[in-house]
Amino acid sequence: MSEQHRPLPDSTLSLPAEGYAWLPDRRRRTAGPAVRARVMGRRTTALRGPEAVRFFYDERHVHRHGALPEAVRGTLFGHGAVHTLDGEAHRVRKAMFTSLLTNPGNVAALTESVAGAWDEAAASWPDHRQVVLFDEAARVLARGVCRWAGVPLEEDAARGTARDLVAMVDGFATLGPRHWRARRARGRHERRLARLVGAVRDGTATVPQGSAVDAVARHRDADGEPLAPRTAAVELLNVLRPTVAVCWFTAFAAHALHRWPQHRGPLRGGDTAYAEAFAHEVRRFYPFAPFVGGLAARDLSWRGERIPARSLVLLDLYGQNHDDALWDEPYRFDPGRFLGRAPGRDELVPQGGGDPRTGHRCPGEDVTVSLLRTLAVRLARLEYDVPPQDLRIPLRRVPTRPRSGFVLTAVRPPAG
Repeated sequence: MSEQHRPLPDSTLSLPAEGYAWLPDRRRRTAGPAVRARVMGRRTTALRGPEAVRFFYDERHVHRHGALPEAVRGTLFGHGAVHTLDGEAHRVRKAMFTSLLTNPGNVAALTESVAGAWDEAAASWPDHRQVVLFDEAARVLARGVCRWAGVPLEEDAARGTARDLVAMVDGFATLGPRHWRARRARGRHERRLARLVGAVRDGTATVPQGSAVDAVARHRDADGEPLAPRTAAVELLNVLRPTVAVCWFTAFAAHALHRWPQHRGPLRGGDTAYAEAFAHEVRRFYPFAPFVGGLAARDLSWRGERIPARSLVLLDLYGQNHDDALWDEPYRFDPGRFLGRAPGRDELVPQGGGDPRTGHRCPGEDVTVSLLRTLAVRLARLEYDVPPQDLRIPLRRVPTRPRSGFVLTAVRPPAG
């Protein structure tokens, strides 16, 4: 019996148990170009590599509508989000995001807002017995993005808002307590932001022209209608939440600087090319999203492998970012691999692949790189001690992070 027709055991339970290693381990044991599995009772084909990225993001091949489990829609993305759309509906909604998040002026303004929030917070850190960097970075990012987006945020609410936005990311891949915290957090903020959108539309609240709140409130979908208030709130959260999720990469940057302190010098010196390369390498080396998925639009063939219509198709992001066919010594942290060359669009895929203007690639990738580049420089210039703590990054946990959150003590003002 061929591998394509051999009955496959369901991997729904083993997937969360193995985490990021689930697909790469199966890829190593597979002779063909694709990994075959069964997830939630559905036949599944997993692909990797630049050619696979182009195949996956071609809407003639793979659709997103109906592919995301309710557990993910109810926590990470929200019901009715742009991630769940295809075709013209997706393109029109996506254009709103690209106008906000890929415009160089907007990227610079958001980065400046977050940098200002970091500097304000860091000035108080010498007074603290310890600083949990993951938590502090989340609060800084929440304050910065809300200021930029036109979302009112009182100072005493910043910590709770950051905690809720982190929970939405932290709870999507589990059905335990993290999942229910994520659902409750999403519900709170969807209600709050829906009220804000309604107030902007009826003139009882004003926000800066061109801000994210203004853009979402004014947006008209492919049918010519404005977004329902709750859907508008979902899409506002899809600006705020991914920005706050940069706290994962910030903690990873601190982890890298602790393990390989030789990278501090170029960052402290303000070498912008090195800071960019460092940001890309943090995103490549450290685990973030394990994979993305969609449904086969019709009966397909991938390098001779049959993919039945409506079966699940996965793109192995973590495996591709550590594929020795693409990266020399992929488990070595080396920003130098990105010096003198920008990463290929469909090679480096921590936030998905394809064209962010028309496909499902995260439109906030430019924002992520800009923020990480800026915060890595500030982190490298900060003086602090790293006390004994659990800095392991468990690959079974999705999304993962340093167990301790990366604790700093004896924080001193930036050197120089």
